[in-house]
Amino acid sequence: MATAAPSAASRIAVITGASSGIGAATARQLAAAGYRVVLTARRKDRVEALAEEITATGGSATAYPLDVTDRTAVDEFATAFRTIGVLVNNAGGALGADPVATGDPADWRTMYETNVIGTLNLTQALLPKLIASGDGTVVVVSSTAGHGTYEGGGGYVAAKHGAHVLAETLRLEIVGQPVRVIEIAPGMVRTEEFALTRFGGDQDRAAKVYEGVAEPLTADDVAETITWAVTRPSHVNVDLLVLRPRAQASNTKIHRER
Repeated sequence: MATAAPSAASRIAVITGASSGIGAATARQLAAAGYRVVLTARRKDRVEALAEEITATGGSATAYPLDVTDRTAVDEFATAFRTIGVLVNNAGGALGADPVATGDPADWRTMYETNVIGTLNLTQALLPKLIASGDGTVVVVSSTAGHGTYEGGGGYVAAKHGAHVLAETLRLEIVGQPVRVIEIAPGMVRTEEFALTRFGGDQDRAAKVYEGVAEPLTADDVAETITWAVTRPSHVNVDLLVLRPRAQASNTKIHRER
């Protein structure tokens, strides 16, 4: 199916968490679809290298190092724009897999700050610019963890439920404005960093997450889905799209080949 080319007023796309994984893949694909992409993440070297890569292949990209949990920095960032067309709230992540009884409150706080407050910060700061474009789109990259629970995932599940509710509530509150609110909820995605970060750099524990699963989703799979949703005609709002690999029936039921 053909995608709709972005209008001049809505061709700027801001992507958070663009230094790796889903964020970086989304930046590449939105750039290929004709957007000028603005890459934000805490790792300056990573977003600058990605911006150079996209520019070298004919796209338009700008790197902007940013911590989404720093509201002062986010507000300063927002002053750079009169209008934008797309905001992809992708920054997030998981820490640990301890049960509720022994989970580290600091990990829970960090996950909530990044997944929920970071999304809130960017959305609040850029919503006026999205409305001003006349054709804006807010994307919240949540997770199937935002739609179901599993043991050992309490902190991450709570944070992603928060991200889901943020998107759902925003959609109700701004109906009638020229802005769509899209939630993309991926299941098992194998990226270079997600599980490794979750388990504090423990390669063995990270590998076990995907053990026996022939084809988990990739960052490109999710990025392609985000790009497809963003490039639907303006009147089409993909409220919620859940995607999983074929081997995953739910958060806890996964077919593993032995």
